[in-house]
Order: sequence, then C-alpha cells, then structure tokens
Amino acid sequence: MNEQPNEQKLDVLYIKKLFHETVDLFVQEIDWPTGKGIVCYYESIADGTEVNKQIDIIRNRAHLGMTNWGKTAVSEIHAYSMEELFQIVCSGSTAVIFPESKLMVSINAAKVATRSPEEPSNEQIVRGSHQGFVENIQQNLSLIRNKLRSSDLVIKTIRKGHKTNTDITYLYFHSIVDHDVVADLESRLNRIDEDVILSIGQVEDYLEDSTWSPFPQFMNTERPDRVVENLAEGKIAVFTDNSPTALIAPITFFSFYQSPDDFNGRVLVGSFYRLLRLFSLFMAIFLPAFYIAVVSFHSEILPIELSKKVKLAINEIPYRPIMEAFLLESFIELIREASIRLPKPIGQTIGIVGGLVVGDAIVNVGIVSNLMVIVVAMTAISSFVVPSVEMNMTIRLLRFPFMLAAASFGFFGMAIGTLILFIHLLNRSSLNQPYFSPVVPFDPTRFKEIFFRLPFSKSHKQQQTFYFKQPKRGRTRK
Repeated sequence: MNEQPNEQKLDVLYIKKLFHETVDLFVQEIDWPTGKGIVCYYESIADGTEVNKQIDIIRNRAHLGMTNWGKTAVSEIHAYSMEELFQIVCSGSTAVIFPESKLMVSINAAKVATRSPEEPSNEQIVRGSHQGFVENIQQNLSLIRNKLRSSDLVIKTIRKGHKTNTDITYLYFHSIVDHDVVADLESRLNRIDEDVILSIGQVEDYLEDSTWSPFPQFMNTERPDRVVENLAEGKIAVFTDNSPTALIAPITFFSFYQSPDDFNGRVLVGSFYRLLRLFSLFMAIFLPAFYIAVVSFHSEILPIELSKKVKLAINEIPYRPIMEAFLLESFIELIREASIRLPKPIGQTIGIVGGLVVGDAIVNVGIVSNLMVIVVAMTAISSFVVPSVEMNMTIRLLRFPFMLAAASFGFFGMAIGTLILFIHLLNRSSLNQPYFSPVVPFDPTRFKEIFFRLPFSKSHKQQQTFYFKQPKRGRTRK
C-alpha cells in the first residue's frame, strides 16, 4: 500500500485500483494551466459542490507560482506520495494530484454528519447550561472555546488506530496544569496500538492506572460546563472523534459525588444534596448486607416488637436471606438492563410491569419477603442518586460481595469487607495522583468540600477557577 508509483502508473485507473475500486471513490482527470491534474475523494464523506468551488479558486491562482497557488484557507500543498494520498482521502478531504511537479493539494471539504448540542440524558440538571457534546470533535472544541476564552488553553491532537486514524485530542491550561501529569498522559497515549478505535472507552482502557479495579479512574462526561470547571482546576480533558464523551483526569473518588447543580443553587441546598449523595453511597453498598447480617446473626440489636415482625416475615420464606437477596437483586438488574436495551415506550412498560406486577406476585407467592423488597427498593433508589453512570455501576457491583460477607460472618464480615475496600481505594491513583485525596493524603482545605458546598468567596475551587497565575495551583487534588 505504501508503494511509491512512477509517473506512468499514476492515472485514473491506477488510483481506482489502489483504492480497491470502491464504488464511492470519485477519481477524475482535469485540465490545469500547468498540466494535467487528478481529483480524488470519497463521495460519501466529501462535499462535491464545495470541492468544485475550491478547485476553481485554486485554478484562478495558478499565476502565483507552483508553491503558492495551492495555499488557501481550506487547502494545503503536500509532497507527492501514496501514503499522504491515503491519509488525505480517508480523512474526508480531497486530493488534487499533479504528477509532473510531484505535488498534490489537499482541499478540506469534508461532509460531516452531526447533530445539534442537546443536554445529555444521563447528566441532566435543574439549573444551568443544558448543552451537551456531540460526535463531531471540532464542534465539541468550539463549545469549550466559547466558554474558555483564554490563550492559556492548550489543545493537542494525536492520531491513533491503524485503520480508523482516529483523532485523540487533549486539553489543559498551560499555566496551572502539572506538566509531569501531561507527560505521563502523552506517554500512555503513545502506547495505544489498535487497528480500530471507535469509542472513548478503548482509549480509557489504555490510560487507566488499574484496569482491573472496579472504580473508574477517569470521569466520563458529556457536559461542556463540567469539562470547563475541571480544566480550570488544572486537570486534563481527553476527547476522541466520533464520540460525545470526554474523559477528565486526574480525578478523585469524591469528585464523582459532586454535580454541576451544587454550584447553580443556594449554598445550603447544594450542601444538603452533597451530604445526601454521600449517605446514598453507604445505603447503596451496605443496606442489603446490613439486613442480611441482622436477620442471620444479630437480631438481638432490634427492638423486641420489630424483631418479632421480622422473624414472622422471614419464617415463611423457604431459603436463607442471602438467596432471597441475590434473587431480588438479580431481578432488579434484569429490569434495568431490559429497560435500557428496549425502545423507550417499551422500556418504561417493562419497568412498570417488572417492578409492580411481578414484584407483587413473587411476594404473594412467598418467594421473597416484604422486608427484602423494601430493602432492595431503597438500595436501587440510593444507587440512582450518584451523578456518575460509571460509579453507579461500580456501586451496584460492590453490593454482591458485601452481601456474601454479611451472610458468612455477619457484621464482622462487613467490617473485613469495608477494610479491604478502603485499602483498595488508598492504593488507587488517577494518572499517578492519589485517588482518595483529600482524605489520604489529608488536605484540610479541601476535606470540608467533600461534605459541604462552600460559598464562592471562600471556596478553594473558585480561587483556582479564576486565578490561573498561581504556581502552587499546578497540582490540584480534591
């Protein structure tokens, strides 16, 4: 494919053969003041009308000399090679080849299918910007530039994927970012070796510190305001072409429990919902395990009347609480997956039928108890409070090992599981930055922001957002 052809071979038939005679390839010989030229582009991804318009503009500039007439706002002169030809045409541009002068001109007239920015369905907020990223990377960068009108914002691109030639773009503020972190990110990007890169998830897999950890080490977001906020804190954002999702790093565990809504409302309201999300974290992980431990090992901690009601409810169930919990939790997960995969009207119907009709039926038959239904329902609702989809899935996964630990050893098993969980979090990192900061290492200034949304005048976050020139802001840890 990289063969350098001689001038006798380079004609319309030969170029068609190089591209395997694909039906959407347009190749045509044209007359030129300095000799013959060959126009080559993919009709499926190039705008033919714009191509003809730009060719006429370039032809009218032929009197400027061989090295100048091809330079316009949308065209560029290249050295003549097949490798360059493939790269130009496959990226959606048009190549005009001049074999006699060993030059060719690339014309940027790509026809890109896109959509208008809409609010991401999985990151909705009550107050604030309702824009979202789209699949076009240039449009996404435009959304960022419109919000960050600073020359300090650096945008760099690397191309990966032997067959897809996907553009991976990363952004940061030059004056406040930790440049060691940038160098670490660039080295990881250079290690990417794939034929096809179609999603941001493939890139994330190469960039993560711990691939096998259940905890996300990059924040995924489709909101421009969230990217802007994190860039202003000295973090890095990564985009790929054809994906509406951005990756943000380095990130901390507690960042996943903060929402743009926190900063769009009153201080007390934002603090209340931040505390509510942290409380929902413990509910989502520990509530089923706590219930299993109590009814299996520690029923004495309940008041006598409540203990009698609990025993009366579970005595009619033919198997242990752990089996009851696993059955109902698995059923809830099936409903979630079904409602996601099916079309929206059908998915909503499945949720109603599964949650109400089937749930009521399995209680009446005696397969599960009413108490277990309440526990699992509260757990499911608590998991939905998490603003991050990736962390939500992690919390759903963690429930199962904690239920097994509680069924085996009661509260002691839960304590051991919690200790293992904390050790795991303390040993995790995001681009080699501490994942569990500001708890470890302890940062008293930021520690209180885990629980409370401080006024902007006193917030460490706000100081970083507006005072770019402070060198101590080079490394940001939340």
